Amino acid sequence: MKPISIPDSFFVKNRQRLAAELKNKSLAVFHSNDEMIRSRDQIFPFRQDSDLFYLTGINQEKTTLFLAPDYKDLSLNEVLVIRKSNPKLETWEGHKLTTEEARQISGIKTIIYEDDFENILAQLMTAAENVYLNLPELPKFIPELPTRNLRLAGELQKKFPAHRYERLAPIMTHIRTVKSDPEIKIIKEAIQITHEAFLRVLSNIKPGMQEYEVEAEITYEFIKKGARGHAYLPIIASGPNACILHYTENNKPCKEGELLLMDFGAEYCNYAADCSRTIPVSARFTTRQKDLYKSVLDVLKFACTLMKPGNTINQVHREVCRKFEHEHVKLGLYSMNDLNSQDKESQLCHKYYMHGTSHFLGLDVHDVGEKDLVFEPGMILTCEPGIYIPSERTGIRLENNILITPSGNEDLMKDIPIEPEEIEEIMKR
Repeated sequence: MKPISIPDSFFVKNRQRLAAELKNKSLAVFHSNDEMIRSRDQIFPFRQDSDLFYLTGINQEKTTLFLAPDYKDLSLNEVLVIRKSNPKLETWEGHKLTTEEARQISGIKTIIYEDDFENILAQLMTAAENVYLNLPELPKFIPELPTRNLRLAGELQKKFPAHRYERLAPIMTHIRTVKSDPEIKIIKEAIQITHEAFLRVLSNIKPGMQEYEVEAEITYEFIKKGARGHAYLPIIASGPNACILHYTENNKPCKEGELLLMDFGAEYCNYAADCSRTIPVSARFTTRQKDLYKSVLDVLKFACTLMKPGNTINQVHREVCRKFEHEHVKLGLYSMNDLNSQDKESQLCHKYYMHGTSHFLGLDVHDVGEKDLVFEPGMILTCEPGIYIPSERTGIRLENNILITPSGNEDLMKDIPIEPEEIEEIMKR
């Protein structure tokens, strides 16, 4: 990843905001992610826990953050535990942070090694009455394997069963949903890299190309421009594959006359971009394809007008579904009579539009924030309507990233080609 400098003041301020939300005599504990086994003795590339990164900027494994804002010894109000290096470790794995390097990145004065972990923990726990644990709380996803935060939380509760344990997830959601200027700048960089990758695809795509070849073009541009890589598994879905919402096999040919749906985004300094575009493999939309495409584009433009302070994801989605109902009638997918007599518990539009319109974006591609959370300036969300018609071997999704502003919003992807005529023109060059 291209080096980027985030001032330590960003992480200092984030910890201050968290500390202000904690009860008196509290200790908050954050652990890094695990190094995950890929096969035998091979591991996946390490990716830091988003909350720990948000509070420290540290991208290294086996890291722990203790926050005890009102502990009597001020030097222990903030303690960062890092891995102790040695020549053999660095020979095999490379450089590990020194205490001074960790201090410069995080702005935390007290940096200790793992050897002192238990001693510091005992001191802080003795004075604490409330212990805040950073556990995964995802409404639609429960990991099969316990995370490091979850495992060590269980150990902590066994050792100190008489303490009161509190949840960090609601607090971290509250402080992470509104993005600061440094975060917005980083996300804009991730979006610019994503933009350049899309232009590369438009210049190279041709009938007969494999989906994985398109993915390779995107990956090349991401790495070349200094991104870590993909913020999530990319969807490169040609023809009927586009009707599989989370299609990631990316191993079929892009056939002449069909559409190619791409859902992809660069990860830059741990922050995500999230873009969807649908293009004609043969460089020109058919009349039917263009009608379907323009319908989705009209809905996207309509939905963007709703992305403003005071609204919510659920409110936007309800309005988008109503808009799609009339678009579907115009496209001949069902009639007004069908619409007027539909079962309100099973809306007709959901047959062709079965996913949500928006989600929060930030350190995670599906970032913290609930669907009824009221939009505020500084929040960044996706806007991604789509239409999926298996009988026509066609799926179309268009997705931009939207920054909520005091007067409405800023479309951070407004410069990424999306008008069908512009896409055709670029592809013909």
